[in-house]
Amino acid sequence: MPYANQPTIKILELTDENIKFIIEKTDLSMANSLRRVFIAEVCTLAIDWVQIQQNTSVLIDEFLSHRMGLIPLTSDEIVDQLQNFRDCSCVDYCRECSVELTLDVRCNEETPRHVTTRDLISSNLKCIPATSKVRDHEADGDGSPDDILICKLRKGQHLKMKMYARKGFAKEHNKWSPCSAVGFEYDPDNALRHTTYPVAKDWPKSDYSELEEDQDQAPYEVFGKPEKFWYNLESVGSLKPESIVLTGLQVLKKKLMDVQNHYNNEIAKEALYIG
Repeated sequence: MPYANQPTIKILELTDENIKFIIEKTDLSMANSLRRVFIAEVCTLAIDWVQIQQNTSVLIDEFLSHRMGLIPLTSDEIVDQLQNFRDCSCVDYCRECSVELTLDVRCNEETPRHVTTRDLISSNLKCIPATSKVRDHEADGDGSPDDILICKLRKGQHLKMKMYARKGFAKEHNKWSPCSAVGFEYDPDNALRHTTYPVAKDWPKSDYSELEEDQDQAPYEVFGKPEKFWYNLESVGSLKPESIVLTGLQVLKKKLMDVQNHYNNEIAKEALYIG
């Protein structure tokens, strides 16, 4: 049986970090489900296990471990090749389910030494800090402005640690989320009155508004229904924006197919009981 709706997607803008697009001819529940999938159910890699071998900085071990976990790691070329940690047969960590990273920095100068993501060394070049995609080997020891600062060391201080990154999704922990934000908008002129403006003329107009300058909001559509949705997705750098969208669509499709299969199985069971 053909679907009742045939949704369409139109890409408005695509950069290395951001994608803006429109989805039409679908309903609000489906559009919002897709937004939630982008945020919480697209797999990436993130540091999940940290062994601190030496830390004489002013920051405690737990604080540093937390910072390491939130560093976005490039996952585009490797996330589909790794097994989920729970599905792997290894006892601890192995190459089939994880990537090893190390950090070993000592300050020997009078000036403070900035420890950044540039100092992380990965066992797999497909999984490196997102800020290290384009490395300038001629840069000074403190790295480039895009590198994420982990901590600062004074003369004589030493930081050494070993880490493992593994595959996961943000429903388990937000460090695996590929998105820094997902903007989601429908009814830019408030024709459906899902938002009550305290003073309509003081409310900022949407970028997608079709109102004239002297209009504050569109006339009320009593039986109107949202069918057009504007998205603005920003990646943290672990995945390309278009990869997040395509993977999110696949995840949502699989979930809907699972629901349909379970429903069909229940109908078949009832038919057997009646027979």
